[in-house]
Amino acid sequence: MEFLQENLIYLIPVLGLVGIIVMIIKSAWVSRQDAGDDNMQSLAGHIAEGAMAFLRAEWKVLSYFVIISAILLAWSGTLVETSSWVISISFIIGAFTSAFAGYIGMNIATKANVRTTQAARTSLTRALKVSFTGGTVMGLGVAGLAVLGMGTLFIILYQLYVVSTGSNVNGQEMEKALEVLAGFSLGAESIALFARVGGGIYTKAADVGADLVGKVEAGIPEDDVRNPATIADNVGDNVGDVAGMGADLFGSYVATILATMVLGREIISIDNFGGIAPILLPILIAGMGLIFSILGATLVRVKNDLGDVQQALNLGNWSSILFTAIGCYFVVGWLLPDQLELRGVSFSSLDVFIAIVVGLIVGALMSIVTEYYTAIGKRPVNSIVKQSSTGHATNIIGGLSVGMESTAVPTIILAAGIITSYSFAGLYGVAIAAAGMMATTAMQLAIDAFGPIADNAGGIAEMSGLPKEVRERTDKLDAVGNTTAATGKGFAIASAALTALALFAAFVGIAGIDSIDIYKAPVLGALFVGAMIPFIFSSLAIAAVGRAAMAMVEEVRRQFREIPGIMEYKATPEYDKCVAISTKASIREMILPGAIALVVPLLVGFGFKGVFENTSSAEILGGLLAGVTVSGVLLGMFQNNAGGAWDNAKKSFEAGVEINGKMEYKGSDAHKASVTGDTVGDPFKDTSGPSMNILIKLMSIVSLIIAPHISVNRDSPLVTAEGNKQQEKVVTYQPIEKPTHPSLQSVEKSDN
Repeated sequence: MEFLQENLIYLIPVLGLVGIIVMIIKSAWVSRQDAGDDNMQSLAGHIAEGAMAFLRAEWKVLSYFVIISAILLAWSGTLVETSSWVISISFIIGAFTSAFAGYIGMNIATKANVRTTQAARTSLTRALKVSFTGGTVMGLGVAGLAVLGMGTLFIILYQLYVVSTGSNVNGQEMEKALEVLAGFSLGAESIALFARVGGGIYTKAADVGADLVGKVEAGIPEDDVRNPATIADNVGDNVGDVAGMGADLFGSYVATILATMVLGREIISIDNFGGIAPILLPILIAGMGLIFSILGATLVRVKNDLGDVQQALNLGNWSSILFTAIGCYFVVGWLLPDQLELRGVSFSSLDVFIAIVVGLIVGALMSIVTEYYTAIGKRPVNSIVKQSSTGHATNIIGGLSVGMESTAVPTIILAAGIITSYSFAGLYGVAIAAAGMMATTAMQLAIDAFGPIADNAGGIAEMSGLPKEVRERTDKLDAVGNTTAATGKGFAIASAALTALALFAAFVGIAGIDSIDIYKAPVLGALFVGAMIPFIFSSLAIAAVGRAAMAMVEEVRRQFREIPGIMEYKATPEYDKCVAISTKASIREMILPGAIALVVPLLVGFGFKGVFENTSSAEILGGLLAGVTVSGVLLGMFQNNAGGAWDNAKKSFEAGVEINGKMEYKGSDAHKASVTGDTVGDPFKDTSGPSMNILIKLMSIVSLIIAPHISVNRDSPLVTAEGNKQQEKVVTYQPIEKPTHPSLQSVEKSDN
């Protein structure tokens, strides 16, 4: 036990390494599966080639952004004592790791898709195993890289700034270490935003173009080989729903851990780990959750073609959550002392564990509610199906109504979770609840990623002309995948809300302000401006999809018109033209929305510095963040759920639905109305909606990084001006022996 106490900090990256090793083993297993005949492999090759072409183009643009940002961060790091030029290195590592996480997901998805198609020729059981294993590779890659990268970087920074100087673990040197570590999170979230927006624009431009011309105008199936946009559509599933989503959840994972670590620095902890137990706890929970996700993934299976895929996924998900809760009970009790305090709020280690459980429950409930609003056969989706019978307009009205209604219960759950976790362990409770919620990210992402793989598998089956039962099996997986994608986005939004609140609390502490007073006119004005930003961001993203989709529609129409023999299978469409349209449009259009998230906090933080006599720029920036967070969370929920419900309303017609005593199928007028609704919902659920959680966290992280530059009082709440030493409470670095605490010394003296 003593050995573990001495070396606990080194165990954390080892847990991440275990996840990566398992990922490599599972990836090798997927690669060994049968990839089908030459035609299937050729189609899969086109999809993989298009996906890599997009990533290369995106990475080229983002490399310029990373270099310029790193230079600016290096310069700014030299301007204040609590930062360093090393933050630029941390930023580059975070950006690279985030991009690599997205690449891992896309690479395995483009291998697993065709192998899932071939497996579906045998059974649903086999198809689920291949597709879910592909998703598991992505989940383990993202979580493993996050734990390994962040754990290793923290060890280096801790040794560099705290241990080597013999500094106080709650003082300025630890604050500097965490400020530099925030650069890792900034790099991860920056890449995530551009990857999510760029990938979302790509996939939805292709999807909308393929649907409007192929399904509605030409009356051919979604993934018909005659549709020039079908390859671009399947490429989009990988660059948006897989690579973009991987970078997205990587950023969420890292930001949650960082926020909790920053707040943990302010806690005076009498523990056996040198006083850093509250700082280590969130990243240790992440490592444990990674291992428990591996165990949960082994439980996902169905016995035959009649098996319930959703139930199998739920079993794996709930098991990993339960394992994590049990593990956290023992780890928290072992790691933390009996009593802790943060900003005047006292709490126990048991209170911290309860806050973690609250986070796990909130995440699970958010998934359940989102599933209800987006799943086939449930009241919300059925209501949209029914309203499709009276036309396109009523379908749109129904979808908007469902999306708006779907924000009520999740918001109440989220509010209850915030209040409950705070009542047990203060702001640290809110942050650790978010860490608990994100602990099973590997499992959540595995469930989420298998959907796009199944979707691609169905597309390859359709384009290859495989028997009907193959497409039926892939459609069964895809329908569940639509629901799991929606629940994953709901989960990400909930975690973003808790993480943003924790980052907000960390920002307040470092900026040296006590509260955000909305009675002050500048703060109230910033609150309204912040609430507006998610709307203008969504407008830009959706408009970008619209412009790219228009170009795609014109190109598909041109090919149908100018290339004779396409409809008779006598000529091959020019797939590369459609791929090029999506690629160029997404790269061009992703820049402005991304710039808003990065630049607005800088403009407010530095632009209003010293402008108002009684209101600091830090307070104004705090008001902006509050507005962005509340507005972004609600808008993200609305768009994700409305889009998911529209999508599954459309898919309901594939099996046939009864409306007013009449059976309606694909090709009917009601089905065409549902296609229109799905087309509207596509940019909602795959472009602007999932970008909301990145937007609110990225703006919070940028604010946290500039907080030392706009601080009202540069002295930390825990640190005095005399050499940055604790006035009353000092915890020194003593890795083996229990640290000596002055308050305990005073008790001993009084006893003597």
